[in-house]
Amino acid sequence: MELCFIEDTHLFGGTQIWVTEAVCYFLSHGDRVSVLAPKSSRVVRECSKTAASLVTYDWECAGEQDTQMVNTWVDALSSADVAVCTVHPPRNGFHASIFAARCIKDGGLNTHLVTKSGTVVPEYKREFYIPDQSIAGSVIAIADFTRRYLIDHYDIPSHKATLIYQGTDTARFNPTLVDRNTVPLDYQLPDAVSPVLGCIGSFEKRKGQIVLLEALSLLVAGPLPDIHLMLVGEGPDEAQLKRQVQRLGLEGCASFHPFTPTPELIYPNLDITVLPSLSKEGLPNVLLESLAMQVPVVASQLGGVSEAVIDGQTGYAVTPGDHEELVHAIVRLWTDQRTYQRMRGRGRKLVVEKYNKEKQFERFRNLFRALR
Repeated sequence: MELCFIEDTHLFGGTQIWVTEAVCYFLSHGDRVSVLAPKSSRVVRECSKTAASLVTYDWECAGEQDTQMVNTWVDALSSADVAVCTVHPPRNGFHASIFAARCIKDGGLNTHLVTKSGTVVPEYKREFYIPDQSIAGSVIAIADFTRRYLIDHYDIPSHKATLIYQGTDTARFNPTLVDRNTVPLDYQLPDAVSPVLGCIGSFEKRKGQIVLLEALSLLVAGPLPDIHLMLVGEGPDEAQLKRQVQRLGLEGCASFHPFTPTPELIYPNLDITVLPSLSKEGLPNVLLESLAMQVPVVASQLGGVSEAVIDGQTGYAVTPGDHEELVHAIVRLWTDQRTYQRMRGRGRKLVVEKYNKEKQFERFRNLFRALR
């Protein structure tokens, strides 16, 4: 089987990490794999360390969709049985899945185009998911919420929309393998801080870190004066968030840490993981990783979040953008230690039984083989 992964973004978050892991998985199972992505993207840099074939293009000029661009994509897709394209926002009249479908059609290729999405964005068009009825195509949703939305709101036939969770590596994210005494010096915090919150993800508006900082200022001034927040990631809003920390006088109780390829070393520091997103979430990897590491979660009630953050069982779900509700949930979680300790065990049990990445990759591979 030959696969082509299309990833038209410079961002490097959960979806892009999945792509790089998928490339390694399929290669290890004897499949031929190519990656079609912007030449300066981190996906290309990471996949260059593998045996995958890399086909790159100029992200800035992609919108021109000129003959050279068409030929590059047709060549990349020509030998692929299945092409997997993540659904991202359109830019300057260009959308990767629509362009991929055009190249498959114009090139007379037999490639089956699979669009993959976890995030519900109401302004997205149906053709982002099923670009062209005249070619073989289908959709993978990585959250049940997303699959149902695609069927109900976009009239995508149920047999063309498959649910497969991305899952997490339960062997790697295992609390028995690492503890607070073995974490890198960069992550070590003063003994006096408690509880330690972690917010892991790209620094951008939709992730809602600005709301979490407002909540933190209330927690420090009130019920949890020794609290500390670790902000881990990178993105366009980093400078703004650092200014907000200064404005709110939170320098002593909030710390910034860069994106890391080894997030399993962060969780031993954490008592609670917080995902204060404002929009566009499917089923974030960070939630599954956190629960696998027995760290309960407080997260915005968005998309498929409730499929992992089961309210009162593995954490608490809150209204997006409501910093006072966020405060209440964090205090409730931390001050009820009996429930907190039960949540730790329930979270890992849920991930092991339902979201094991190895089992989910098997489902991806079985589906792709059936689509050939």
